[in-house]
Amino acid sequence: MPKQISIISSVKNTYKEEFLDNQLVEAQIDPSLSPKMRHDLIDVLYTYKNAFASDNEPLGAIKGNEVYITLNIDRPYPPILRRPAYPASPRARESLEKHMQKLIQLVVLRKVGHNEEVEVTAPVIIAWHNDKSTMVGDFCQPVTPNQSTSMTAKIP
Repeated sequence: MPKQISIISSVKNTYKEEFLDNQLVEAQIDPSLSPKMRHDLIDVLYTYKNAFASDNEPLGAIKGNEVYITLNIDRPYPPILRRPAYPASPRARESLEKHMQKLIQLVVLRKVGHNEEVEVTAPVIIAWHNDKSTMVGDFCQPVTPNQSTSMTAKIP
């Protein structure tokens, strides 16, 4: 029996070493942690590695804590959604296209056919800070039956 435990332990250590080399290579673990605290932290990170973003799962994969959002799609639509779109600058359009392609690749968004009915739309803009762009969507929905709010969501 001890030999089996030794083999299983060495396999686990090999996977943990791969995890350290591949996923935690850029992690900056506080050097003031004691060796035991560092070891415990790495154990927790390794045990729950599927909850974090990785090369294969860029959004992470937390199960059991899904968030369900109900958007108000009843007609008549709010007047703000009926406004015509205004043209974006070439720089903003190029950046928007990059953000959209990334979200399509991550399967957050999907392309919609020209004859497909879309019940929910949200205006988006490109916000710039230090020459880096962020796509920002404005989602207006009722919070309670008598209250409505405008919430800006930042999309990576």
